[in-house]
Amino acid sequence: MIGKIIGAFVGDRLAKRTGGLSGAQGAALGVVGTAVLRRISLPAMAAIAAGGFAAKKLSERNATGKTGASTPH
Repeated sequence: MIGKIIGAFVGDRLAKRTGGLSGAQGAALGVVGTAVLRRISLPAMAAIAAGGFAAKKLSERNATGKTGASTPH
């Protein structure tokens, strides 16, 4: 029960910082997120974290205009 309360609190705070969600939606996502994290395995958590990191780096690369391909001179 305490985990759900903490998850709701953190979700509410994150929703207020991002601006795309209301406080109630963030709280609901926080509760669901804590329940999901308790049920998935450690390798699955690592894979999700690695995928998120790769997506962030790819998004940043596309935002700056770098494609990673070398151009011939």
